[in-house]
Amino acid sequence: MVQISEVMIVAVIFTVLYGVVKLLVHRKERITMIEKGTNMPEIKSEEFTFSSLKFGIFFFGIGLGILMANILTVTTKLDREVAYFSMIFLFGGLSLIIHHLIEGKSKKA
Repeated sequence: MVQISEVMIVAVIFTVLYGVVKLLVHRKERITMIEKGTNMPEIKSEEFTFSSLKFGIFFFGIGLGILMANILTVTTKLDREVAYFSMIFLFGGLSLIIHHLIEGKSKKA
């Protein structure tokens, strides 16, 4: 069985490579736009974003999923892997749905 640390190392390497390539491509696009004399698109910083709320609720859901998975493995005969994966995805997804509802309610008001 593949160790989780090996999977995490590969995931981190690919994430870093993706970030570096994205930055280089974005920099080259900006330089090309400046050379052509075109207007660069402005970044709207006035709009309020809910990113910190989303990550907070998401990580709370992940933590709740881990806690519930631990309770399930102790109290039932459910396999450990099944319990952890199902509860993490269930509560993580539920937390993103809750974030969507909160964000939609705030934007309507």
